[in-house]
Amino acid sequence: MKKIALITGATSGIGRATAKRLAKLGINLILTGRRSERLEALKEELKNETVNILNLSFDIREIDAIDKAFNSIPEEWKNIDILVNNAGLAAGADPIYNGLWSDWEQMIDTNIKGLLYLSKKVIPNMMERKTGHIVNVSSIAGKETYANGNVYCATKHAVEAITKGMRIDLLPYNIKVSSVSPGMVETEFSIVRYHGDKDKADNVYKGLTPLFENDIADAIEYMVTRPAHVNINDMLIMPTAEASAVYNHREE
Repeated sequence: MKKIALITGATSGIGRATAKRLAKLGINLILTGRRSERLEALKEELKNETVNILNLSFDIREIDAIDKAFNSIPEEWKNIDILVNNAGLAAGADPIYNGLWSDWEQMIDTNIKGLLYLSKKVIPNMMERKTGHIVNVSSIAGKETYANGNVYCATKHAVEAITKGMRIDLLPYNIKVSSVSPGMVETEFSIVRYHGDKDKADNVYKGLTPLFENDIADAIEYMVTRPAHVNINDMLIMPTAEASAVYNHREE
């Protein structure tokens, strides 16, 4: 029997790259995201791989939409072996006194509540079978706090705490729980953070070589292919040019 992996936020960036990696391993995929046309394009791109793909399009912030999507999953897809909680975002980069409430809600609802909603759907089946692996995509922002990062950093600190709590609570059920914590990664992340302002987004990576989506997908592939007795609790991955969330070196 082939394994089944569910990947959230598979329409771009790390989620999309992870889907490609796991498909090459022969793992059947449940791909989720808001942009259904991108999910279909990815499914088409992977049609030559020897895997089956099920697309579920919904907004991870909407629990009713999640319920509807999960209720639609055919019986043969319900034994999910790997859950990659990748969906997440930063919205805005303002000091706390100028932050937009709408940005804060979007980050909290996506990065924390969305992760919890999805996990709550998948975990009971893993517990029943006493097997499974959950990989939460965190961030250097979950380990350090930096200027104008306030609420985004808070949400990723929450992901760190939730991951540790999951690992403890699921220990008796033989379920692995991991997190991967990237530093600066060049995806759509900064475009989203700056509300579509490409100039601001490009400046984030100016003068240095950041991480790329495949670097993180490679780490996730490594995590989920370890022997049964090995769990990678956390992996912190930084570009060579970035020493911490605050310190980096840029060429002129």
